[in-house]
Amino acid sequence: MKRRAGRQATGTALARYQRLECTGLWRDTPEAQRREVVVRMGEATLMLTDPRSEEVLSHWSLPAVRRLNAGQRPALFGPGEDALETVEIEDEDMIAALKTVAAAVRAAKPHPGRLRGVLIGGTLTAILAVAAFVVPGVLVSHTAKAVPAAKRAEIGQRALDDITRLTGAPCDGDLGLPALASLAERVFGAENTPILYVLPEGLSRPAHLPGGLILLPKSLIDEESPDALAGAALAESVAAQGSDPLLDILDHAGLKASFDLLTSGELPADALDGYGEEFLRQLPVTVPDAEMIAAFEAAQVPLSPYARWRDPSGESVKGLIEGDPFKGLIPSPLMPDDDWIALQSVCSG
Repeated sequence: MKRRAGRQATGTALARYQRLECTGLWRDTPEAQRREVVVRMGEATLMLTDPRSEEVLSHWSLPAVRRLNAGQRPALFGPGEDALETVEIEDEDMIAALKTVAAAVRAAKPHPGRLRGVLIGGTLTAILAVAAFVVPGVLVSHTAKAVPAAKRAEIGQRALDDITRLTGAPCDGDLGLPALASLAERVFGAENTPILYVLPEGLSRPAHLPGGLILLPKSLIDEESPDALAGAALAESVAAQGSDPLLDILDHAGLKASFDLLTSGELPADALDGYGEEFLRQLPVTVPDAEMIAAFEAAQVPLSPYARWRDPSGESVKGLIEGDPFKGLIPSPLMPDDDWIALQSVCSG
């Protein structure tokens, strides 16, 4: 059996799924002569094509496909119990995939008290079950894209809870927290402002979690000004735009937990156990210098203080320092001195 990359299609992420392909013998009516065809499992259909001209002969809805001769070989399928068309298939992979679809369709039927359908409908669940059989990574990717904002925020907080087993609880000094929130609003604006957390130990670099959570190491509040702290938060938000942290969480949780999230809207209670160790070992996301410079210029935040905090020697961040849009200028203070002093006390109370 060959696998081909699916073509991009508008309006659905399913077009990126890889397609299963095999040969079969097709009849459009019971009296017709059998005809060799190429059977392709597409995004939501089973497509039958002429192997020479590649003309599409028939389209069948995947959830409607039925096995008509259980336990016999070659397997006989039709686009419904009473359909006239049939196709004989001997390829074991294709037979197994179609069996998986049928099982998923049965499982997708509504059950009282369940949250099935929170994220997707039953038909999409069936197709995604095939993705779990064929390409588990695609299922994880699609699940991450399907999770709504409120659920992402909940998962982000659950991940933070596991991380703080190792780092200690986020700093929450009474004077420091309002100052930290004020700095976040200055850097990101009043809308869609991420939530900033300063962790007391164990975190050596900025990091991000689902739900707009940005984690910052305590060493940033030991700097002379808030510029490095603001820059670290801004740089991590830029990195987050190109790196969905939910993918790493779902990879850790496993395929079954990802499928549970997709079909029921919930991750198992133990899905994030031990995630903190894995999170703290992750390498930082690489962002092109030009993208970083543009973000700092738009936010009116000097870039050099963050770059030199990241590498005091300046060698690995030379492009950021030279491209600092405020190099040689004296930018307006990001916050009053009193607020910065208060922010520096966030881990003290």
